[in-house]
Amino acid sequence: MAEPSEMYQCQVSNCGYIYNPDKGDKKGKIAKGTQFKDLPEDWKCPICGATKKSFKPLA
Repeated sequence: MAEPSEMYQCQVSNCGYIYNPDKGDKKGKIAKGTQFKDLPEDWKCPICGATKKSFKPLA
């Protein structure tokens, strides 16, 4: 399991979806505890389809 400091959340501006590592992404078959940086490069927002590059870390 990652350190809490590595488990930050990321948000996409297109639709406001927040990727939460504690929850993962059921639709994308991403397991709970998966850090944003460890998501596959072809992973997309489950709501609007934005690419990983569209996400920004939440402060």
